[in-house]
Amino acid sequence: MIAASDMLLALAAGTLGGAMNALAGGGTFATLPALIAIGLPANIANATSNVALLPGAGASAWGYRAELGPVGGVDWRLLCGITFAAGLVGSALLVLTPTRAFDLIIPWLLLFALAVMLAGKRAADWLARRVTIGRRTLLAMQALLGVYGGYFGGGVGLMTTALYGLLAGIGPRALFAPRTLMLGVANAAAAIVFVATGMVRWEAAAPMIAGALLGGWGGALVGRRLPAGLVRVWTLLVTGITTAVFFARAYG
Repeated sequence: MIAASDMLLALAAGTLGGAMNALAGGGTFATLPALIAIGLPANIANATSNVALLPGAGASAWGYRAELGPVGGVDWRLLCGITFAAGLVGSALLVLTPTRAFDLIIPWLLLFALAVMLAGKRAADWLARRVTIGRRTLLAMQALLGVYGGYFGGGVGLMTTALYGLLAGIGPRALFAPRTLMLGVANAAAAIVFVATGMVRWEAAAPMIAGALLGGWGGALVGRRLPAGLVRVWTLLVTGITTAVFFARAYG
């Protein structure tokens, strides 16, 4: 059983993570460090974080339901199906990854997420002037996002925002609804695998779930009013700090 102070930390981290997922993604950057600080191994912390953020992601997706529509001409239901199947694959890969190996992999996954978010708009403009990206590319990238979301999930919301902008030419604000839904679907697929394989520490997950529900619901309400620039700056700041911390932890 974890201490009361650790439960409060999990609650606070869940609230922040749920709100971040509702606004632009990156909620794992709040919850994963908190769970590791409590004393959970990195792979167990990642699985617990995934399950804890699932209800908040569902609450956020429900809040944005009226804004759902096709992405790049592809029906959101098809994207959901691809994301769910790929999420099962990604989460199964995490179950097979040794804890120490995951410690060394995490910083690079975070750095990749940061790079995609930083280059997203510029890369989209550069690519749009040179090539036409079709439906098949979008579906293939959605499958890769689902695998990544099931395996780690850190930054998958940010990556989805960047890649949808790159492939479909959609701005960050218009992506709140589909991105939040895809995040929830990937989390749901991974949760099935993580719960079935006993990778979730429920004493830490329970307070984090409560916080994520509150943060996810509140973040969806606030997200309709926040300017896109402010959301981008905040998520880049959190992502950058978290990436630096995990590099120091793994290689320092």
